[in-house]
Amino acid sequence: MLDNLSLFFQYPSLAADVIVNGLLIGAIFALAAYGMALVWGVLNIVNVVQGELVVLGGYVTFLAVQAGLPPLLGFPLSAAVMFCVGWFIYRAIIFRVVDKDIFISILATFGLSILFQQLANAVFGSDVRTVDAGLGSLHLFDGTVTLSYVKLLAFLLALGAGLTLWLFLRHARLGQAIRATAQNPRAARILGIDTNRVYAMTYALNGALCGAAGSLAVMAWTIHPYIGLPYTVRSFMVVVVAGVGNVAGVVAAGLGLGALENVAGFVFGVEFQIAFVFGLMVVILVWRNAMAARKRSYLE
Repeated sequence: MLDNLSLFFQYPSLAADVIVNGLLIGAIFALAAYGMALVWGVLNIVNVVQGELVVLGGYVTFLAVQAGLPPLLGFPLSAAVMFCVGWFIYRAIIFRVVDKDIFISILATFGLSILFQQLANAVFGSDVRTVDAGLGSLHLFDGTVTLSYVKLLAFLLALGAGLTLWLFLRHARLGQAIRATAQNPRAARILGIDTNRVYAMTYALNGALCGAAGSLAVMAWTIHPYIGLPYTVRSFMVVVVAGVGNVAGVVAAGLGLGALENVAGFVFGVEFQIAFVFGLMVVILVWRNAMAARKRSYLE
């Protein structure tokens, strides 16, 4: 560990390679976190199945490539398929836990998480899957910094999705209905907004975002049936740090998490990278609890 740490500071180009690649991967984390922020803010549900939706999106792209389609076509295809999956999940399960205690929603989505893990394992097996986008790599500073074009593309697509989501929520009629429902569901119903439809479309939009993130993940990285939980934890941390409804904050937190995780993987070893993510989650939760306690006031 100390040797890796000394190398990190001794060779600036190596440090730049690790940090920049982490930032590019962090854009995928931000893309998945957009959806969790939506579901949390509008439905008041902590969506524990978030990571499994990302994994399913990756498998959609994998199947599309196996069928002979171009890898990049998997991005819109995964988003479209997972939009339908998200809508179905809401109509089948999620609508039953809206307006219930938040722990009920956690248990319900945790059950869905286990179900999707086992289904993916039964259908695709436990092998690690990846898709070669065939885009090559970009070499900078005499080859000391290597960036794959698919990661650069994932970065641009994730930022574009964030901008599109922000514009949609600000200017589209459905987006305004989503914002109104998030602020006050009862008032929204009184004003004639079909909140049940808004909830369904919000969860379906979350599915589309997860599908897009999964498509980029399988091209830039790897997936397997049990990799969903780290994506859920990452999304949760990004939303906790950025705050619900803060799209720009989600982008910044996602990029920061990607860089920190990549640095931790280099310094401590890849086998401790996920452990670092879970440890960081504990630190963030303790910090947010301490900050909330400082702001809490009591009536005397």
